[in-house]
Amino acid sequence: MSALTVAKVQRRFLILLGLRWFPVGLMVPVLVLLPLERGLTIAQLGTAAAMQGITVLLLELPTGGLSDAIGRRPVLLLAGVINLASLTVLSVADSVILFVVVYLLQGVYRALDSGPLEAWYVDQALAADPEADIETGLSHSGVVIGLSIGGAALISGGLIALGPIRLGLFGTVSALTGPVLLSIAICLAGLVAVAVLMTEDRPARGLVALVASVRAVPAAISGAVMLVRRSRIVAALIAVELFWGFGMSTFETLMPVRMSEVIGNADHAAALMGPVGSAGWAVSAAGAALVPLLARRIGAPWTGFVLRIAQGVTIVGMGLFAGPVGLIVAYLLCYAVHGAANPVHVGMLHRQVEGPYRASVLSLNSMIGQPGSALGLVVLTAIAAGTGTSTAMVVGAVVLALAAPLYLVGRKAPTPVSSQPVTVS
Repeated sequence: MSALTVAKVQRRFLILLGLRWFPVGLMVPVLVLLPLERGLTIAQLGTAAAMQGITVLLLELPTGGLSDAIGRRPVLLLAGVINLASLTVLSVADSVILFVVVYLLQGVYRALDSGPLEAWYVDQALAADPEADIETGLSHSGVVIGLSIGGAALISGGLIALGPIRLGLFGTVSALTGPVLLSIAICLAGLVAVAVLMTEDRPARGLVALVASVRAVPAAISGAVMLVRRSRIVAALIAVELFWGFGMSTFETLMPVRMSEVIGNADHAAALMGPVGSAGWAVSAAGAALVPLLARRIGAPWTGFVLRIAQGVTIVGMGLFAGPVGLIVAYLLCYAVHGAANPVHVGMLHRQVEGPYRASVLSLNSMIGQPGSALGLVVLTAIAAGTGTSTAMVVGAVVLALAAPLYLVGRKAPTPVSSQPVTVS
């Protein structure tokens, strides 16, 4: 039994989630426009950003196995330190090489960060009560993520609107740099919170225990892969990430560029993306809060199918609507669907995986999305540079929606994969 109650576990989980995603919201209005302000072309940005996906692809499974082997907390602490290093480089980056370094560090961070906190929540909640309603907690997590990113994006837009910032002896920084500096401060607070709030049973400590845990990583990876091979439902859910990762480049990377095209001014577009991004994540939170009602009515597999088709339609709208009002409405609808889809997807995955390989399977799920994301960044930014952002968005929408039928593999009542260790010859 866990020393924490389910309610306490969920409360700590949501606090840590808020601190983890608030800095992401601060970066929403500037992550694309800042490199462009500092001299990169959109194609150079796409190539540099693809390094993040490639890095995650290479490291996702080893880091997920590391989390299963040595514990969630130490892996998240290491991730936080690397994230701080990445943001520090970003605050001064002014060349393609430095932005490549930023995205490489972000790739390491994302690989380490993917899975441990969520796996900690599910493990601790089920330890406190084997019948715990983890889906509701995951749905609440979607609400917290949406509100954190939305509120932070609003603050970020306000900072940008204030113009360049004077920092005494450090001189003046551009309006687009201010949110990066605030992100560094919030990430420091998040690192402290992980150290204080994220408790777990790790009786074995010291150098010998660390070496033994690291040696257990390959077994954790092999076990996760074997679990996927034994379950067509898990395999289908993980395959969704490949298409999803490709399509997400449309609203994560191309939206600020599309907004800049529509308005005709990059600074004005960045300032507007603050409140627009805030509203987007607010409706994302609403979608996450409401989706259990739909899932209970038609079932999780059909809910996933409907939401994936609907998201593709909203992205097409983002690409085709000519005015700012139409673009913003389509963007908000896209994020409402996005917020609803994630807890459905993750909940279906968690219900299929039991036992010691939970973080490894989550990492495998995330890992599969990385080549899709990297390919989407390269292909869609190239299309945007050659034939226009609108065309690139439509292409991304079609690819994303192609994943919808994969959810129906799990439309019959599934049996979770055995939690017993898998022997790999």
